[in-house]
Amino acid sequence: MSQLEELLQQQKEIVAAIEAEVEKRRYAAAKGEADAQFTLGIMYEQGQGVAQDYREALRCFEKAAAQGISDAQFRLGRLLDRGLGESADYEKAIHWYQAAATQGHVAARCALGQMFENGHGAKQDFATAMRWYKLAASEKHADAHYYIGSMYENHHGVEQDYFEAVRWYKLAAALGHIAAQCCLARIYEGGLGVKRDYAEALRWVRGPAEQGSAIAQLQLGVMYEHGEGVEEDNLEAMRWYRLAAAQGDAPAQCKVGFMYSNGKGVTRDYPAAMRWYRLAADQGNATALCNLGFMFDHGQGVVADEARALLYYSKAAKRGDAYAIKNRDMIEARRAAKAATQVEA
Repeated sequence: MSQLEELLQQQKEIVAAIEAEVEKRRYAAAKGEADAQFTLGIMYEQGQGVAQDYREALRCFEKAAAQGISDAQFRLGRLLDRGLGESADYEKAIHWYQAAATQGHVAARCALGQMFENGHGAKQDFATAMRWYKLAASEKHADAHYYIGSMYENHHGVEQDYFEAVRWYKLAAALGHIAAQCCLARIYEGGLGVKRDYAEALRWVRGPAEQGSAIAQLQLGVMYEHGEGVEEDNLEAMRWYRLAAAQGDAPAQCKVGFMYSNGKGVTRDYPAAMRWYRLAADQGNATALCNLGFMFDHGQGVVADEARALLYYSKAAKRGDAYAIKNRDMIEARRAAKAATQVEA
């Protein structure tokens, strides 16, 4: 038997084993065995040995949850929370999260914090959210530490306190929480409530960027573009912007467009700039919309077109872009002055 034939045979055996396991779980689940119902739910949720089917996963989790399996209660709540398998139902999600949390399920406690913080399925209640987060954090749940840090940073039910935010973000970061590491980098880079420290920002952002976090890659690109904690290097900035943009990150796509438009780290290329701006603009990025308006306003790579410039400026202005508001008002003032002159003539 050739090596290829051996590999094909091994694949067949693996497939057969998976199919046998699925049938075994189905049989046990049909008999009402909660563990089998739960395991079968995971297989449908993740597409393991069966086609991914959230509706079927929901059905399996419901049966296991009704028998008191806390993991099933949590997963059922999560599907209902996210609207997977059926329309989102926040009230039912809270019910099942609470059922799991009562049994000590840490992730369910953190999920309840999110529901109360965001007012999903219940009245928004920051105090209750914080209580659930702290219960989860006491079990070293990384997300819970991160959300507590976010509440202190964003003044949710507590006085804004960057010192406390940093403390909780660091607890989350120590558990490998990438978003918390990015928040620490942003706070130190901007000197938000702490002494500005580019070296510290760089320390926190590089790891997540290398692990593939688009947010961190964008942050690192900005630091290289502006020489913050590193030597200014537009080539390196462009490299990190591209990595983030390839993941669909709209601000990064806008940055790539900006680099092409201004010839930073690359040869100036207006058509390329416009392509990247459009990708970001299609996601509603205000800066990209404003920059597209600027290109049509000044004829950069396209025939100058005041009407299209005004269209893009207006879209960006609706999203609060200050430059777009200023440029839109300038065009409208020009048009008004021109119309008045024509009337006088």
